[in-house]
Amino acid sequence: MITPAHVQTMARYNKWQNENLYGSADRLSDEERKRERGAFFGSIHKTLNHLLLGDLIWLHRFAGTKRPEGGIPQSVDMFPDWQDLKRERAAFDGVILSWADGIDADWLEGDLSYYSGAAKKDLTKPRWLLVTHLFNHQTHHRGQVHCMLTQSGQKPDATDLPGLPL
Repeated sequence: MITPAHVQTMARYNKWQNENLYGSADRLSDEERKRERGAFFGSIHKTLNHLLLGDLIWLHRFAGTKRPEGGIPQSVDMFPDWQDLKRERAAFDGVILSWADGIDADWLEGDLSYYSGAAKKDLTKPRWLLVTHLFNHQTHHRGQVHCMLTQSGQKPDATDLPGLPL
């Protein structure tokens, strides 16, 4: 079981690391951000789009925010313009922080029933597990982006959780 403090810490970590990676990606040309690099979603830009869609879907399930259009196949093209993607990412990180600040232990202890487009069926899982998945999914794909940025000659700042400015 996780605590509200853990959720709040991970929401701050999410924002911090998005600023880190988007700052590094901002130093690349649009062509370099969109270059196919052999990652699961292909490019830096496509992977960052997918990551934002995942966050939008999970917050829709957790907090009733607006459900995004499309699913995983469409996620890579959600925001084709870099400036739009950056703006939406920064704004939604604020939504995640606000949501995390309102979490309580009782909510985390309950279950969540939802339709999974990936599994193509209704599921019911413990909320604490699904919140853990949200943050794990972010970290997983940011790791891919970090690798692609490094391969493109960028040097993102540290990503270690103990480095999170408190």
